[in-house]
Amino acid sequence: MEIFVGIILHSIIPIFILIFLGYIIDKKITLDVKTLTKLNFFIFVPAFSFVNIYSTEISIDLLRVIMLTIVLLIINYMIGMSIGRLMRIPVKTRKAFENSVMFTNSGNIGLSLMTLVFTNPQFNDNGNPLFLEIALSVQVMTLLVQNLTTNTVGFINSGGEGMTLKKGVVQVLKMPTIYAIALAVLLKLVPIDFTLSPMWPSLVFLRNGLIAVGLLTLGVQLSGSKINLKMYTPYVSTFCRLIIGPAIAFVLIKLFGFEGVMAQAILIASSTPSAINTSLIAVETDGDKDFAVQAVMISTLLSAFTLSTVVYLAYYLF
Repeated sequence: MEIFVGIILHSIIPIFILIFLGYIIDKKITLDVKTLTKLNFFIFVPAFSFVNIYSTEISIDLLRVIMLTIVLLIINYMIGMSIGRLMRIPVKTRKAFENSVMFTNSGNIGLSLMTLVFTNPQFNDNGNPLFLEIALSVQVMTLLVQNLTTNTVGFINSGGEGMTLKKGVVQVLKMPTIYAIALAVLLKLVPIDFTLSPMWPSLVFLRNGLIAVGLLTLGVQLSGSKINLKMYTPYVSTFCRLIIGPAIAFVLIKLFGFEGVMAQAILIASSTPSAINTSLIAVETDGDKDFAVQAVMISTLLSAFTLSTVVYLAYYLF
């Protein structure tokens, strides 16, 4: 019980304090959410990815993490599609339903959660920095897969008739995180210590700023949304995202043979709420934006309770 309370106090509550702060600030002084989102997308996330990939020893296990993440995404899609059809949800809403189950908030919440959890002495062997590096590398791989698929598969699935294969490739090539990861991998092959360069401290500052800026941005994004308690389908998609998703991930972790810190990180990464981008995609493609916004809002709020349970289970199961 002491460990569970510690997880809530030191890993979960700090996240939602910053989200709530962003929510309140935007209610008092309206902030430009597009600018904040672009800062995260083009500066903070690429810097975070670069520093963590460069600092971590790349192993075959990280490639296996990517494979597991792709398999999990496909299974979540099949679950969302099947449940949507069983419930006879209209096609437009079903597409948004499927996206809300498939795509996770691996950026704002995922990276922040992983950092807070694995700086907790109970998870990092009383200060072993290697544990945090491994966990963050897992989350960066998860973020990479989620970013690639959300902006291509998610867009097409939502009903973006104008999305062609060519446009999908162009969309992917616009993602700076891809280049940041590729550059980090290339520099690891060069017999020069990049951490001694003048750029390294700046990148570390940006890496460290992601958590605060990312969570404040999420709060600002949520402040523009309203909860409609009369809609029941967002609760079903939230159950799939927060409960069924981690359960499927646990089975895959066992099948892929992951253990220890890497297994813990994968399970925790699978438990984050629906991605904010799913609501933005619904708006762009004239999908069911009302459902998409509700799914993001409700899954984010309820994840305050489910995340602590999943983190606790990760601690004991692996």
